[in-house]
Amino acid sequence: MDKLENYRFLIKKILTEYHHIFSSASPENVEMLLAFDEERDQYLWFQVGWTSEERIKGNSVHIRIKNKKIYIEEDWTEEGIATELLKEGVPKEDIVLAFHDPETRKYTNFAVA
Repeated sequence: MDKLENYRFLIKKILTEYHHIFSSASPENVEMLLAFDEERDQYLWFQVGWTSEERIKGNSVHIRIKNKKIYIEEDWTEEGIATELLKEGVPKEDIVLAFHDPETRKYTNFAVA
């Protein structure tokens, strides 16, 4: 499996695991959803629904692959998607913490872009 296919597989695997864990714990009127767009390499785990008083919608995780690197655009997980990717063998040089501005990224142990 080439690098890009492997990254797609790992992202889908990790997000699917999170989805399974948290779907059973979500409120009755809130759905946890996954959206995988391999053509554009966009991967989302998000929720939509209603409480008795308000609309619920938001991204828990947004990941994309760009220039053969994994860009974590948004991550509201406790453990961190980057940590999960590292456990799967993805090198730090291929992970961009895109939720940080470019200036701040250079102080992380991950790729700047």
